[in-house]
Amino acid sequence: MKKFIVTTTINPPTLALKKFSKMDDWELIVIGDKKTPHDLYENFNCIYISPEMQEKKYPKLSEVIGWNCIMRRNIGYVEAYKREAEIIATIDDDNIPYSSWGKDIYINKEIEVDIFDSKNNFFDPLSITNHNDLWHRGYPIEYVPSKNEVIYKGKEIRKVLIQADLWDGDPDIDAICRLSKMPIVKFDQEHPFASNNLSPFNSQNTFLSREVFPYYSVLPHVGRMDDIWGGYLVQNKFPKSLIFNKATVYQERNPQDLIKNLRDEIIGYKDTLKLIKDFENIEEILPDETKRFLDIYQNQF
Repeated sequence: MKKFIVTTTINPPTLALKKFSKMDDWELIVIGDKKTPHDLYENFNCIYISPEMQEKKYPKLSEVIGWNCIMRRNIGYVEAYKREAEIIATIDDDNIPYSSWGKDIYINKEIEVDIFDSKNNFFDPLSITNHNDLWHRGYPIEYVPSKNEVIYKGKEIRKVLIQADLWDGDPDIDAICRLSKMPIVKFDQEHPFASNNLSPFNSQNTFLSREVFPYYSVLPHVGRMDDIWGGYLVQNKFPKSLIFNKATVYQERNPQDLIKNLRDEIIGYKDTLKLIKDFENIEEILPDETKRFLDIYQNQF
C-alpha cells in the first residue's frame, strides 16, 4: 500500500520534517514556496516539488492558489494521488511526531469507536478531553457556550475515511481562545472517538483515504478557515467517516502574529455556521476565487 506525507514549508528542514522523512513505509512530499530555501531540499530525503515544477505541471492550480500560503499543499495532494497513494497524511512542519505516529492508522478499516453527540448538533472534539475549556479552531463561535453539553451514545462500527489525530503542546484552537488562554497541553485521550455531528478538523496531523481526496482540499482565499471549511465540505460528502484519535505529535508552533490570526478567522466567526447549516447554498458564501479553485482542483482527479 502506498502512503504519502504531504506538507508545504518556507523553512529549512525542521526537526519535524527530518523525523517524517525517516518514517518507514511512508514517502514525504514537500511542496516548495517562493520563500523556501530550495537548495536545502535537493538532497533531503523527500520528493521536493519546486515552484518551477509546480507552475509547469499544474499551471492553473498554481495560479488560482497564489504564493506564500499553506494552500500550496493542495498540489501535494494531487501529486500523491497521481502517484497512486492509498493513504495521505497531511502535516505541518512544526508538528514533531512521537514514536507512535503512523502506528495506529484506521483508514479504510471498519472499527468500533465511542460516539459522542452534542446537544447543539455540532461536535467539538476537545469537548470530551481533559482540556475541554478550549475549543477547536473553526468550531462555530455561536455554540461555544454549549459545546460541552455532549451525550455518550455508546459504541458503533465506523468505516474510517478520515482520521484526525490530536496534538500536544501548542494546540490548534480558535484565535479568541488562544489569545485569552495561551495554553500548552497534554491530551490524555487514548482511544478513537467520533460523533454523528459535523466536527471541525484540520490539515496538520490528519490521515485521509484516497477515496475522499477529490472532495477534500485546503481552500484558498478564506483566511484561516482554509482546512476547516475543506473539512466540513468533505464530511458533507462522506458523513460519519471521520474519527479522532490520540495525540501523536507535539506542536512547537512556528512564530505567529496572533492578531493577524484573529483577523483571518473573522470570516469563520461570520460565516461558518451559515455554511454548515446550508451546504446547498455555499455558493453564496465562498469567494469567487475559491469557487474557481474548486473547479480547477476537482478536475485534477
